[in-house]
Amino acid sequence: MQNHPAALDVSRYAKTIEVSKRIRWDIDRDVIRGRTFDLSHTFLPDGLSLADELPFLSPAQHRFMSQVQGRTYANMFGLVERFIGAKMLEVSRDHWLGDQTALEAIVRFTDEELKHQALFRRIEQLVARDMPAGYTFGVSPNDVAAFVLGKCTWAVLALTCHIELFSQAHYRASIEAAEGLSPLFKDVFLFHWREESQHAIIDELEWEREDAKLALQAQRDAAVDDLIALVGGVDGILQGQAKADAAYFLQASGMAQDGTHAEQVSATLLKAYRWQYIVSGTLEPRFQKLLGKLVSEAQMVRIQAALAPLGYAVPAHGVAGAVPAEMPADMPADMPAE
Repeated sequence: MQNHPAALDVSRYAKTIEVSKRIRWDIDRDVIRGRTFDLSHTFLPDGLSLADELPFLSPAQHRFMSQVQGRTYANMFGLVERFIGAKMLEVSRDHWLGDQTALEAIVRFTDEELKHQALFRRIEQLVARDMPAGYTFGVSPNDVAAFVLGKCTWAVLALTCHIELFSQAHYRASIEAAEGLSPLFKDVFLFHWREESQHAIIDELEWEREDAKLALQAQRDAAVDDLIALVGGVDGILQGQAKADAAYFLQASGMAQDGTHAEQVSATLLKAYRWQYIVSGTLEPRFQKLLGKLVSEAQMVRIQAALAPLGYAVPAHGVAGAVPAEMPADMPADMPAE
């Protein structure tokens, strides 16, 4: 564990700026391009939705399950990017009168997060036009942000790094290669991935920089407590949204009166959401390596114990196709040229 001031790796901040300039995209010109969603297509692939674990679904119901989850997937990213942008603006203060390359990298990061929020609001508007009425996403981004930002910076940066690394893993290992997905849905997460790749690098740099400020074991113990509390808060959100999405799916698909299958749908939705937003990120090798470097063995045991009740939420077919064995340490080197 680090317990001394860390020198800035200015070259890594600079690389994120270079790539940010090169792959900069516009919501209408590059992503949406006048298109709408075709409901004959799948949205979220089975490696994330776990819809293939419900063999009694008809092809149409299977597809609709992917669309319900895909809609929530987009809304969840819009939700978390509210607090991510706010936190990064806050940590940028340390660079205001310091290294201006690091400051520019973080300013670009926050600008892109604001754009991503606007993108996901647009996606919800487009999807809502054609999907059956009754869908609800009742989580307030501001309420969630207030809860998250009430925790220490170390824990918030840890959660942020986790989120942005699993977003990379999901796209690279599952969405990118999936066949039959909506072209618009796939493009949304292609362009999102391109900019989130830089964000994940800045997350790591800022998390390590914050970790270096924790001189006392008690400070890091408290930070780990906050991280565990944040994971618990995320799981609470997932339980509520899984319940809402299950009710919507069952009603719209005509399965609401099918008690046995309704219970399986509800349980699988919660499993899928825990897989998508918590468990897949904890299994991502890059996150495991960084967390292991920043906490003690005893602290890691506490984190693992807190996560243990969620350990069942792994696809029945295993993690292949949803979490890559390894991702490059610096994603820009792996970024496709325009």
